[in-house]
Amino acid sequence: MIVTALKDIIGTERDVSGPGWQSRRLLLASDRMGFSMTDTIIRLGMTLELEYKHHLEACYCIEGSGEIKKAGSNEWHPLEPFSLYALNQNDRHEVRAIDNDMRLICVFNPALSGQEQHRPDGSYAPPDP
Repeated sequence: MIVTALKDIIGTERDVSGPGWQSRRLLLASDRMGFSMTDTIIRLGMTLELEYKHHLEACYCIEGSGEIKKAGSNEWHPLEPFSLYALNQNDRHEVRAIDNDMRLICVFNPALSGQEQHRPDGSYAPPDP
């Protein structure tokens, strides 16, 4: 059984950030669950362009508001508390926070190791076998 609290992760190696975002890694590959889960904040006014070529991702908004669109599209979809988006085709996408910071609970499959860094194209490297 794994029991953890966000307060136990903040300020540790599982609390990572980059330009416009902060991700608290609640579950990682080392937890052997087959997926990972993060508590992620996208900062107000930031637009992130991402493409997880080697991971499927689903995000559930729990605070704030934002928008998401598939890269190359002009159609923004609203995100607000209790809405979900799933990148079921490794979709290149843009996501942005509007009005205030947006907080998401994100699930990745395969699981993240916790050491990933966004590459210039917005993706993570393939997971180690």
